[in-house]
Amino acid sequence: MTRSDLVAHLADRFGQLTQRDTEFAVKTMLDAMSDALARGHRIEIRGFGSFSINRRPPRMGRNPRSGEQVLIPEKLVPHFKPGKALREAVDAQLPVEDAAA
Repeated sequence: MTRSDLVAHLADRFGQLTQRDTEFAVKTMLDAMSDALARGHRIEIRGFGSFSINRRPPRMGRNPRSGEQVLIPEKLVPHFKPGKALREAVDAQLPVEDAAA
């Protein structure tokens, strides 16, 4: 699902909101989440999951073209951990494999 799909789905579901209002609400929420993560905060949405920042330490890599070793610097990357309710909902949708396959 893309951002525009989400906006369209929410606008259809909540008829009192216009497409523009829904787009503004989604943009505001995602911007607030991005800002919180950029400041190093953790975001927890009960029943959905939590977003946090993980540190990737510096390491030695290899340039695939020249083969020379390159130092890859430390990075801070966003991390999502699904909540129990989301894990169970996704697991419940697991397709049953065909015995003939």
